Amino acid sequence: KGKEPPVAPASAGVSCFWEGAMQIWAGLGNPGPQYAKHRHNVGFMALDAIAAWHDFPTWRKRFQGWTCEGKLDGEKVVLLKPATFMNESGQSAQEAVRFYKLELDDVIVFHDELDLAPGKVRVKTGGGVAGHNGLKSMSTHLGNDYVRVRIGIGHPGRKDQVSGYVLRNFPKADYLWLEKLIGAIAAEAAYLARGENDKFQSRVAYVMQGEDEPGAEAKPELAPKPSRAKSQKPAKHEGALANMLRRWLGSS
Repeated sequence: KGKEPPVAPASAGVSCFWEGAMQIWAGLGNPGPQYAKHRHNVGFMALDAIAAWHDFPTWRKRFQGWTCEGKLDGEKVVLLKPATFMNESGQSAQEAVRFYKLELDDVIVFHDELDLAPGKVRVKTGGGVAGHNGLKSMSTHLGNDYVRVRIGIGHPGRKDQVSGYVLRNFPKADYLWLEKLIGAIAAEAAYLARGENDKFQSRVAYVMQGEDEPGAEAKPELAPKPSRAKSQKPAKHEGALANMLRRWLGSS
């Protein structure tokens, strides 16, 4: 309790081993409290928020990282935060993929994206790594055709400033959009689990704009209810998740 999200303590609790279809969602970042608020760690932030929103069990040490397992709208998902540091993220992911005997289309990687404006999210399969060392390691160890959730952090303007930019805390002025974005990613994650990547992308975009999709009925929550959820649970979780994000970022 009270730990920074990227170093969530492992638990000796029992974990379920699934049979049948499964996905691995890997967040990219660096382990340790000194990195927790860095722009480079937004992939870790996204996975922590997904785990919190959807009531995944406690994180535990596995595959050279931290994992927790659960279901998103009936789809089985293992969340993975590599502890191998950004440049060797692929080692951890490869170990998990081999263990579960998965294909690359069962792997989704969440990472920071310099070439997207802050607060934007795009989903794509395959493509280049654009100098991102975490993606480079993933592609080296897994191949290139995994799904990427690209989380926009903006560009400092000059190539020689990139390293210092990504390895620096988000400024407090960014917390307003960052909290909203990470919350939207978590709340809309079920679309990703079902393979509805375009729907996930558009839902996050409309949440960030404070709107609903054209022609869509107004919804009291950001995402479809988990199948086991009670009628009041989404609203409760929305407030709890917002509070958790503020605590992680030190903005409350």
